[in-house]
Amino acid sequence: MSVFTTGIDVGSTYTKALILKDGNEIVSRAMVNTGFRLEEAARKAYNAALEQAGMSESDSSYLVTTGFGRHLVGFRDVNVTDINASARGAAFLFPKTRTILDVGGQTMKAIQLTEEGRVKSFRLNDKCAAGTGAFLEKTARYMGYKIEEIGALAAVSKTAVPISGVCAVFAESEVINHLSQGMAPSDIMYGSIVSLVARSVQLLKRVGMNPEFTLIGGILRFESMSHVVREQIKTDVNVAEGDLVQYVTALGAAILGHRRFEKLQREGQPTVAGA
Repeated sequence: MSVFTTGIDVGSTYTKALILKDGNEIVSRAMVNTGFRLEEAARKAYNAALEQAGMSESDSSYLVTTGFGRHLVGFRDVNVTDINASARGAAFLFPKTRTILDVGGQTMKAIQLTEEGRVKSFRLNDKCAAGTGAFLEKTARYMGYKIEEIGALAAVSKTAVPISGVCAVFAESEVINHLSQGMAPSDIMYGSIVSLVARSVQLLKRVGMNPEFTLIGGILRFESMSHVVREQIKTDVNVAEGDLVQYVTALGAAILGHRRFEKLQREGQPTVAGA
């Protein structure tokens, strides 16, 4: 009989739910805006993933939450850190992964793995938004573009306009100044990506530059981002296809859920929280 486990990544910007069959087959995935009602967002994402899979809640044997709001989801069985979940998800997709760069809306993380795929060390960005995907989103909005248009806008850039500010406030001032000087929005956006990647490379250097590199997180859905990373670290990188790059941490949570569920069964322990 198949075992279905669910991973829900409650991020600061988006909440992702992924259902896994027998620990190795992705059945469905769904994403919603997190907003300020984190448990409600988790429930919406979970219900959407269940509906997509044609499943009911009782069909999922174990549910693991991770991410920014992992502690606030009352219907979880257990929660795990996003560091561990990201490591599991990346190693599942790309078994030779040794270094992970995770760029989300509000955070940036660099994680170094052992040969067995376990977390060896990690580093987080500071709290400045210029070092996260939020900076790209703000830049797009300043120029009158939607977040979904960032990738296409950067793709037509002919040259990167330099953005040197290390603080989001100063960087935004630079963007406004460049616009007033008639710089092309596409070049400003590409320059913002180059600036963000420069910060991410510094974070990678702090954790250790060990190939293979795997890139995850919402901002990596923009191909320009992974292209610039390749240029700056001068080596190839792994990036999951399509929107799966945004679900790597939820995938890892589901994998960890499958392993824990099997362990509890082997030991004859209750598999439902509070049982």
